[in-house]
Amino acid sequence: MTQEKRIPREVRTAGVLTALQGLVGLAFAVALVIRAFAVDHVGDVLGEAAYFAVLGGGVLAAGIGLVLAKHWARTPAIVVQLLLLGVAWYTYGPSGQQLYGALLGLYVVVVIVLLFTAPVRRWALGVDEADE
Repeated sequence: MTQEKRIPREVRTAGVLTALQGLVGLAFAVALVIRAFAVDHVGDVLGEAAYFAVLGGGVLAAGIGLVLAKHWARTPAIVVQLLLLGVAWYTYGPSGQQLYGALLGLYVVVVIVLLFTAPVRRWALGVDEADE
C-alpha cells in the first residue's frame, strides 16, 4: 500500500476547509488595506491589516499542510477551530448575529469532527492499517 492511499480523505477535506478560512482572513486583510486610504489613521488600519495577513497566512499554511498530508498541520488547524468556535459563540450571543454565529459554528464543528475521526487520529499517530 502506498503512502498516498494511507492518507484519510477527512484530512484533505479538513485541509481544504481550513485553507478557505485562511483565504477569508487574507481577503479581509486586503479589504483593510483598501479601507486604509479612506480613513485618517492610515497607520492603525495598515497595522491591523498586517496582523490579519499574518494570521490568515498561518491558517492558510495549516490548511495547505493538511491537504499535503503533513502531520504538523493538524494541531494548528485544531487550535484555529477552537478559537473560531469562541468567535462563533460571541457572534451568536452577545453580538446578536444568530444566523452568522450558527453558520460559523456549524462550519467549525464540521472541521473539528473531521480532525478527530478515528482514521485521522490513526494517521496522526502514524498507525498503519496493516499494523493492526
